[in-house]
Amino acid sequence: MTPDQIHDEIERISEERQELWQRLSDGLDPAVREEIKALDAHLQELWQALRMEKARLRFGEREDIVRRARAEERLERAA
Repeated sequence: MTPDQIHDEIERISEERQELWQRLSDGLDPAVREEIKALDAHLQELWQALRMEKARLRFGEREDIVRRARAEERLERAA
């Protein structure tokens, strides 16, 4: 997913969560509470995915970063 797609999904789920909170304010409903908990967990996953994707776009693939860091480390030890 692209950052824009992830962000759109976060917006959609946030709106759904807001509606659930509104329903919950009308009266205690354990099913709604569980839905909110599930949406909160999914939102956390999406935010993490968004951070990782932005980092990947900015700095490159993780394997490339590790490879460059190891090469720099070898150069520093050799110097």
